[in-house]
Amino acid sequence: MATDSDATWEYETVRPPREVTMREAADPKDLLNEFGSEGWEFVDTIDYAEGGTKYLVFKRRGSGDDDD
Repeated sequence: MATDSDATWEYETVRPPREVTMREAADPKDLLNEFGSEGWEFVDTIDYAEGGTKYLVFKRRGSGDDDD
């Protein structure tokens, strides 16, 4: 049985949704649910140096294939 230390992971980064003005963040619930239904787990954000979120970071177990 594989343990987490044996697991391989794949990662995805996505820009968070913005309101019409593109200055305000929109509620990311739909985006989070979409990625969650595809097996992605939200793990962190990457932020701009002066504040605000640049990317949402997701991970899921990799297929174990090293041929990608």
